[in-house]
Amino acid sequence: MTAELMRERYEIQGGNFDTAGEISGEIKVILRDLGIDAASLRRVVVVAFEAEMNLVMYARRGTLTFILTDNEVNLEIQDEGPGIPDLELAFQEGYTTATDEMRELGFGFGMGLPNMKKNSDELKIETKVGIGTSVFARIRLDAHE
Repeated sequence: MTAELMRERYEIQGGNFDTAGEISGEIKVILRDLGIDAASLRRVVVVAFEAEMNLVMYARRGTLTFILTDNEVNLEIQDEGPGIPDLELAFQEGYTTATDEMRELGFGFGMGLPNMKKNSDELKIETKVGIGTSVFARIRLDAHE
């Protein structure tokens, strides 16, 4: 049985680009201070950042829950937003529904979900158009060197 060492739940406001990335930055500091290996740290931060940005860009609001155990990090993301009409399409590198304004800010190049998939050991997404999206990502610590 895996012991839960830490659980933090963060509220995220959709459309707030001023604070976008702060949560994934906080998670990075927590894991670095705990001495988590650099490869695992990078993978967790990539998944957390992409999830956080997708929520900021597309949802009205949501939460990111960070769960640390002795051998993995789990990220649970829930949002109230438009949902994803075509998940298969959304996982194609370069596919984006970002606005021109989002791209001018340096976001929305269609790598969010592909990066999340590539850096997770397990990724599950449930989405309902017009209601929102739930994401579960598991990243095993020391899984990749």
